[in-house]
Amino acid sequence: MDYSVLAKGIALAGCAIGAGLALIAGIGPGIGEGNAVSKALEAIGRQPECKGDVTSTMLLGCAIAETTGIYGFVTGLLLIFVAPGMFMRHLG
Repeated sequence: MDYSVLAKGIALAGCAIGAGLALIAGIGPGIGEGNAVSKALEAIGRQPECKGDVTSTMLLGCAIAETTGIYGFVTGLLLIFVAPGMFMRHLG
């Protein structure tokens, strides 16, 4: 029985499942950034004179939170386009 075809199928399925799970990482930053903007708008509504400080802090926080989504996106792309080729080379 030729197990190389089965091994290739399992490797490709693992890459696809891993990429899907990695792209779920985009949900967290979206929720977090929405929360941050909502709280910043509340703060500006209560004290309009601190608009500049609140806005700059919020933008910095959103940029840092977005890196999580970008890491997940890059990981998903690597699992879709790079990893299958590496697995196929090693499996023969």
